[in-house]
Amino acid sequence: MSVAPDPSEIFHRAAEEGERRLEQSLLELISTGFIAGFTIVFGIAALGIVHSVVEPSAGDVAKLPGSLALGFGVVMLVVGRSELFNENFFAPVATAIERDDSWLIGSLLRLWAVTFVFNLVGGALMVFVLSVDGALPAGTGHALVTVAEEIAHREPRGAFADAIAGGALVALLSHLLEAVNSVGSRIAMAFIVGVLLALGPFDHVIVSVLHVFFGMRFGADIGIGTLGTMTAVVTAGNVVGGLGLVTFSHIAQVEGARSSGD
Repeated sequence: MSVAPDPSEIFHRAAEEGERRLEQSLLELISTGFIAGFTIVFGIAALGIVHSVVEPSAGDVAKLPGSLALGFGVVMLVVGRSELFNENFFAPVATAIERDDSWLIGSLLRLWAVTFVFNLVGGALMVFVLSVDGALPAGTGHALVTVAEEIAHREPRGAFADAIAGGALVALLSHLLEAVNSVGSRIAMAFIVGVLLALGPFDHVIVSVLHVFFGMRFGADIGIGTLGTMTAVVTAGNVVGGLGLVTFSHIAQVEGARSSGD
C-alpha cells in the first residue's frame, strides 16, 4: 500500500518537477505551452456542446454536465504533461526556494511569459478551427456566446475575486498532483479541479480568455477593450491566488515543519 507523502516530501517532489520545467529548452517550452492551449479548447468546446444539448430540457441545470465536460479537458492536460500558465506557479517556485544560490527570477519569468503567450496562441488557433461554420453541432455557438458574455461583462471586483479562487485552484492542483502516487489519482484530481473551475466559474486567465474569444467568434457582444481589461484583471487575480494564497502558504508550511524539526 502506498503511503501518503508528508508536506516536506510533497514539496521536494514539486521542486524536482519544477527543475524539469525550468530547464526546458525554448523550443520545448513553446511546444508545451502551445499544446496546452489547443488541448484546453477541446474542454471548452465540450462544455458548449453539452450545455447546448441539455439546456432546452434542463435549463440552468445544464451548467453541471457542462462543467463535467470541461473537467475532461483538464484531465487531458495533466495526462499529456502540458501546462497552463499558472499551473507553473507551485513547482517552479518550490525549485527556487530549494536553491541556495539563486531565486531563479529570470528562469521563472521566462517560463511564465512563454507559457502564457503560447497557451493563447495554441488555443486561439484551435478556436479558429472549431468556429468554422458547421465544425460544431448546432446550438453550440449560442451556448458559448452566453457563457462568454457572462464572463466578460462581470464587475471587475467580482471577476478579480473569482480569479483569485481560480488561481488558487490551479496552483492547488499542482500541489495535489505531487501528493498522489498513481496515474488514476492524478486523473481524479485533474477532473475535480476542472469541474470546480467551470462550476464557479472560477476564472483561469487562459481558459477564460479562450472561452471569451470563442464567444466572440460566434458573435458575442464583446469588444477588444473589454477582452483586454478582463485579461488584466483575471491575470492579476490568478497571481494573487496562485502565488500569494497557495504557493507561499505551502512554503510557509514546509519551512515551519523544518524549523520545528531543528
